[in-house]
Amino acid sequence: MTIGLTHYLILSAAMFACGVMCMMLKRNAVGVLVGIELLLNAANVNFVAFARYRTGAMDGQIAAVFVILLAAAEAAIAIAIFMNFYNNAATIDVDRGATLRG
Repeated sequence: MTIGLTHYLILSAAMFACGVMCMMLKRNAVGVLVGIELLLNAANVNFVAFARYRTGAMDGQIAAVFVILLAAAEAAIAIAIFMNFYNNAATIDVDRGATLRG
């Protein structure tokens, strides 16, 4: 049995669903960040899979590298925001963020 495009798309859909569920169900900021990373990785799997089955195309790999760079920058900024939030509220519960107005 060979692995085809459908297998990659099913894997990507499962990763995307796990990411959405993680973002919806987790109440701490780190769990939400992990869910966002799963969403971005699911998009990367799609980019690379479609580029793999299109002859001679490097568009998917270039887009995946760009998304990885974007995710690294997003994670660095998000961790800085979470640390600031923890210093102000003494928790990483995202539901408590409504108390911070300004």
